[in-house]
Amino acid sequence: MTWSWEFGLLAAISVLALVLALIAWRRRYIADLLEASLNATHQGRQVVDRTGTVKFDNSAFRRLFGDERTPLSVILERRAFDAAARASIERIEHALAERGEAHGDVAILNADGKREILAVFANRLTRFGDHVSWGVEVITTQREIEEYIRSDHEKFADLIENAPVGFYSVDESGRFLFVNSTLAHWLGLDVEVEAQHQLRLHDLVYPRPPELIPAFSPFSDPSSRSGEVMLMGPNGRKLLVYVRQDVVNVQGVDPTGKAGIRTRSIVHDLTREREFERALQTSEQYFQRFFEEAPTGILLLDADRKVEQLNSAFTNLFGEMVPVGAGLGSLVANEDLPQAEEHLRRVAELGRAVLPITVRLKGKRQASVIIYASRREDKGQTVGFILHLIDTTEQKRLEAQFAQSQKMQAVGLLAGGIAHDFNNLLTAMIGFCDLLLLRHRAGDQSFADIMQIKQNANRAANLVRQLLAFSRQQTLQPRVLQVTDVLAEVSHLLRRLIGENIELAMVHGRDLSPVRVDQGQLEQVIINLAVNARDAMPNGGRLRIRTENVITKEPIQRGAEVMPPGRYVMIEITDAGTGIPPEIMDRIFEPFFSTKSVGSGTGLGLSTVYGIVRQTGGYVFVDSTVGEGATFRIYLPEHQAEAGTVQRLDGKEEAARDLTGIGTILLVEDEDAVRLFSARALRNKGYQVLEARSGEAALEIVGEHLNEIDLIISDVVMPRIDGPTMVKEVRSRRADLPVIFISGYAEDAFRRRIDAGEEVNFLLKPFTLKQLAAKVKEVLEPHTERRRAAN
Repeated sequence: MTWSWEFGLLAAISVLALVLALIAWRRRYIADLLEASLNATHQGRQVVDRTGTVKFDNSAFRRLFGDERTPLSVILERRAFDAAARASIERIEHALAERGEAHGDVAILNADGKREILAVFANRLTRFGDHVSWGVEVITTQREIEEYIRSDHEKFADLIENAPVGFYSVDESGRFLFVNSTLAHWLGLDVEVEAQHQLRLHDLVYPRPPELIPAFSPFSDPSSRSGEVMLMGPNGRKLLVYVRQDVVNVQGVDPTGKAGIRTRSIVHDLTREREFERALQTSEQYFQRFFEEAPTGILLLDADRKVEQLNSAFTNLFGEMVPVGAGLGSLVANEDLPQAEEHLRRVAELGRAVLPITVRLKGKRQASVIIYASRREDKGQTVGFILHLIDTTEQKRLEAQFAQSQKMQAVGLLAGGIAHDFNNLLTAMIGFCDLLLLRHRAGDQSFADIMQIKQNANRAANLVRQLLAFSRQQTLQPRVLQVTDVLAEVSHLLRRLIGENIELAMVHGRDLSPVRVDQGQLEQVIINLAVNARDAMPNGGRLRIRTENVITKEPIQRGAEVMPPGRYVMIEITDAGTGIPPEIMDRIFEPFFSTKSVGSGTGLGLSTVYGIVRQTGGYVFVDSTVGEGATFRIYLPEHQAEAGTVQRLDGKEEAARDLTGIGTILLVEDEDAVRLFSARALRNKGYQVLEARSGEAALEIVGEHLNEIDLIISDVVMPRIDGPTMVKEVRSRRADLPVIFISGYAEDAFRRRIDAGEEVNFLLKPFTLKQLAAKVKEVLEPHTERRRAAN
């Protein structure tokens, strides 16, 4: 048969069309196969040609990035989390260009603005032209981790088995299909038994759930998919865990091929978390206890210097409650506020100040405090301050007292020096008055004038005693006295002191026991208390002074003072004044403490009362009610006196004494008037007197008349050789020679200047003729008797 060329051409065209159709069908088949394979994977997939046009993306890709047909490389550039993410994108593109494939992890911000980590991989599809297939997978979610584990079980089996959390899977009947090693170890399970499906979930739940709860659910609420569960394994160990469970329906898994329920569950052990919570709670309790019970005030301030938290010690320090949110200006006194603000500014810059600061707080107490401040930080930023405050109010008070005591000491030294000179003058004045009174008896025309001179000299002597008491240089001269006599003597002065608008009532106890006290000091105590009572009753009132014998069988304690049982004479002084507030009751006897306005009191009145009473061996207690008055009770120990020894207040003893005597006396005195009076007084009493106006002259006389001298009377303070030095030299030659020192200074002042154990006597200036004669008689009589006995 002969083929025409037309038929041949038609056949060729048909074959060509068939080939082209086969090629197109193959391409469509391969494209469909590629599309099907891309849609079948759980990973996001995208195919891009070399112009950057998106040819295809699967549903997983669109779920991640939406329906926008934008190349993945562009999406990654837009959503890159940081510079490290952009660097990772560059490495992937570079590797793709060089090797035709690449992979890496990229951190991006998802649509919710949260950080996600993507596993990105790409390769060129050379069989379809110059196309690039991009793949992306979120590797931060649990679902993707599970899918990744299922896709590569062998690779991650060890990870699942030894993960720090438990994994298990059960079927609808509660039989375990899988338990990882971690959970098995927690519960003490035998992994081989689980593999044989011989253990069910409800066997481990404690307590066992009711039958109406599905066997695959460990929760008491069947609808729950997560929550806390108590598990107990065969070893009896109870384990509190948090379970998160997914329930899925599967087909043809069991041998019957029927549909069933499978669970995939993650178990978190809460034991350590609970232990950590308990440890944190314990730590918080320790901190709170330390914070609240700290002996110093603690303040936590925020960055704006406002109170966030404070402890009770600060509340006590401040004197009132401080609200949270209070500013620094409401805590620190206005004059100290700029200093405190500047201090905190430096602390904010440096972290801690080099030195603390001292400021005064506001509040009821207005306490003075030292502040130690440090900075509270968070990521290098100042978020607040920690302030430790130490109360220095008492220290400041003591510093003020010390400064005041230094002033008092200086004034006391001045007063002591003045008193010494005055005592010399007064000794001469009183002494010569006594000599004149020997010639001018009562009824004489000059008697009244001389008595006026002597009385004024005695008043001056009392003023000098006050100066010595002020300078704490007075020598106590205790005598056995009746308190009733002292009160009777001082009552006239008290009536003048308290004024006409205050009634003075004296209530004397019967048969009061004698006491041994310094009369002047006891009078000072009563006067001080009466003056205080007067000041407490500005509108008048009643002042009552009562005495009685008191016998205590049990110790009486008031604060730190404990009065032992015994026999006492009580002096009770009661006023109807304003009373003493309880908050200052413990401080009223402190030196320099005064509630009076500046210039109205020294703060020494009650401290002097306390010091005198305690020095006498007594006790003073006080009771007071605000608005009703105060009662001071003075307890003086009873003196067991011998009959006839109680002295009168005029200085005379009940039995008159003969003050004349015989003997040779060396009188050493640099003050001429005192020496002349003393010499005449002693000669009038029958003594022979050798006079010396200095220590050197006295030593010369001693050298000539050593064995004739029976007594030395010497001033203490003299130029060049003083009295103690002169006496020491004399006693080196004759140790038994008695000595009487006379001085306007206190006895303690000169006793420190002689050797311990030296036997000396002392007579305080100014003294009267009778006091001088009595002292000489007192010292010479025993000495004369010893010499007679020796001969």
